[in-house]
Amino acid sequence: MKRNKKREFQSSELVKSFARIHGFEHKLIAFEIKDFLEDYLDESLFQEIISVNLDNKIIQIRINSPLLKNDFNMRKSFYLKKFQDKFGEEKFNDLQIL
Repeated sequence: MKRNKKREFQSSELVKSFARIHGFEHKLIAFEIKDFLEDYLDESLFQEIISVNLDNKIIQIRINSPLLKNDFNMRKSFYLKKFQDKFGEEKFNDLQIL
């Protein structure tokens, strides 16, 4: 059974062009990454993620749990490759776990 997400949105061309004009298309991508992590991770693990941001093609994920932070650091290239496959290789070139 699929549950409804808090911020389920349809990224139509209108929304994307509005984001491009006003300069916050990186924030839309960060929301999509966070939604992807919500689906990919267990709910208790996802609760440990504080924020996801995109800055100069670098994904910054803030994690509260030291264990999850260590896991992300150890599997950093795996997660970066997953994000590049899902959203496009040209959008990201690094992943920071904070």
